[in-house]
Amino acid sequence: MKESFKAFRLDKHGERFSAQVEKLSLEELPDSEVLIEVHYSSVNYKDALASVANSTIVKEYPFIPGIDLAGVVVKSKDKRFKPGDEVIATSFQIGVSHFGGYSEYASIPADWIVPLPKGMTLQESMIFGTAGFTAALSIHRLEEVGLTTEKGKVLVTGATGGVGSMAVAMLNKLGYHVVASTGKESAHDFLYKLGAKEVVSREYVYQEKIRALDKQEWVAAVDSVGGHPLASILSKIDYGGAVAVSGLTGGTDVPTAVFPFILRGVSLLGVDSAYCPLPLRQQLWQRMATELKPLYLQEYLSTEITLEQLPDTLANLLQAKAQGRTIVNVRK
Repeated sequence: MKESFKAFRLDKHGERFSAQVEKLSLEELPDSEVLIEVHYSSVNYKDALASVANSTIVKEYPFIPGIDLAGVVVKSKDKRFKPGDEVIATSFQIGVSHFGGYSEYASIPADWIVPLPKGMTLQESMIFGTAGFTAALSIHRLEEVGLTTEKGKVLVTGATGGVGSMAVAMLNKLGYHVVASTGKESAHDFLYKLGAKEVVSREYVYQEKIRALDKQEWVAAVDSVGGHPLASILSKIDYGGAVAVSGLTGGTDVPTAVFPFILRGVSLLGVDSAYCPLPLRQQLWQRMATELKPLYLQEYLSTEITLEQLPDTLANLLQAKAQGRTIVNVRK
């Protein structure tokens, strides 16, 4: 074990803000039950929001962001884990108020850790990351209210983003007819490769005028956008259909009418991956290692970077220039 290690650390003193790779010691990490040698992390929208000077995510500095991590246990005070175990840690307060995954070592509470499932590598687990877990949880929620492959088309919004691209690939793996929505014409080939049967524009999903009830188009939707587009989607869901919502890039106000719910029996399902109970969390990670794992996971869904490349990568994400999933090889 190293006496010092690399970490991407944020710091702020008055108006001075820094976000850079620095050398740290183990004593600077939180005192939690499990010390993990981190091999991979990933890049998420929340990480980008955390890594700017005026962040509403980070409250105390210095801080290490990164809401996802995967690696090998070095030390453990909890009998569930022992040195050498390969593990995943995502969600809860990791990378928000607890030092995260952009570091060669992380000290994490045992209750936030999941054993790496059989059939999945540490690298693959971070291609999935919180985005993939959120997509899997969205599909699970839709299945709970009766979604099956023969019922009709499933819309995925924000389809080039982390949750969206994962949802497209997973739904295709399960045999669904996936309709992907994007504002990027250059991304159509990418979405077809992931398994979309149709690609539509953002304007097709939402125009400025939202009808209380519109033409029924999709039996279900995985929505990572929220806002006014979500209201438009609800008006176009088939009778008895459902929408699983997990994001707010389109805003927090959803100006919908009650009609989709009382005249078509539409369900609006909230998806919270942060505090998902551990038994379901483990169940979904196992599904992601098997039936939800795309054959082309590495080829089409991942770009690999180093800690030193994080500033540019996070900035691109905030400017909506990202596509698919980006993972961080922490040990490079």
